[in-house]
Amino acid sequence: MSLKVAVQMDPIQRINIKGDSTFALLLEAQKRGHALSYYTPDRLALLNGRVFSTVEPLAVRDEAGNHFSLGESRRVDLTEFDVVLLRQDPPFDLNYVTTTHLLERIHPKTLVVNDPAHVRNAPEKVFVTEFPDLMPPTLVTRDLAEIKAFRAEHGDIVMKPLYGHGGGAVFRITREDLNFGSLYDMFSVTFREAWVIQKYLPAVKDGDKRIILVDGEYAGAVNRIPAADDLRSNMVRGGSPAKTELTPREREICDRLGPALRERGLLFVGIDVIGDYITEINVTSPTGVRAIKNLGGPDIAALIWDKIESKRKG
Repeated sequence: MSLKVAVQMDPIQRINIKGDSTFALLLEAQKRGHALSYYTPDRLALLNGRVFSTVEPLAVRDEAGNHFSLGESRRVDLTEFDVVLLRQDPPFDLNYVTTTHLLERIHPKTLVVNDPAHVRNAPEKVFVTEFPDLMPPTLVTRDLAEIKAFRAEHGDIVMKPLYGHGGGAVFRITREDLNFGSLYDMFSVTFREAWVIQKYLPAVKDGDKRIILVDGEYAGAVNRIPAADDLRSNMVRGGSPAKTELTPREREICDRLGPALRERGLLFVGIDVIGDYITEINVTSPTGVRAIKNLGGPDIAALIWDKIESKRKG
């Protein structure tokens, strides 16, 4: 079957195709004969209950520096498409929330991946708190007394912004760290929302595993090893990808999450696991597809398109 597919993403000329999961999805869609169109979120418009965007036909090539071509732009009603890939990167801010409200108007007549209403309702560091028994001890607040009490109990903690992304502003604070007060002051003037405070997990030195689930089923995983001089394992922060297998605990985590993801229409999800604990459920623009394939793992882009095509047939 041939589908009309639009991708809502960040400017395509800026992406690093070597590790970009959106690009992997586009390559696979083109390989299957689907007609691709491209637009950025700022082109969305809601008029009299209909959602429009100025889009451009898109062709992609797996060639660094020469990875795309665009055709002539035109303004279209997004319901003309069979599928819209919601793939712009965070920050998950009011602009991002607004795009989900607009795309909700066309879904499910046009299949939006992931379901925009549940993308809006399942921020990475909030949705995961529905599974407290699978998480390390976690506090969400900006209240100084709450944070001090949590730190007194657990000693070694990590602080990060609730809607942060890519490892930005993630800090480890030890029990005797004299920088705590200054860090609290900095967070309080920088971030209006609550923060996430978690017990530090020493197992992070062995890696922060990214596990991808497709329609609630385990699809593949990559272990991200932090640099020796950094807490963060995100590959954009210098983490190194390594081949991995799932532990029994990680399979238990996947089994627990699967039904909740399917129920919410979250078809492409990346979860982060350190040791025996899940720390995030990534639903906005998950990554890891190319890294997993490059390490000899499954072709997750193909698995995702298999699932999308089956949903469109249904």
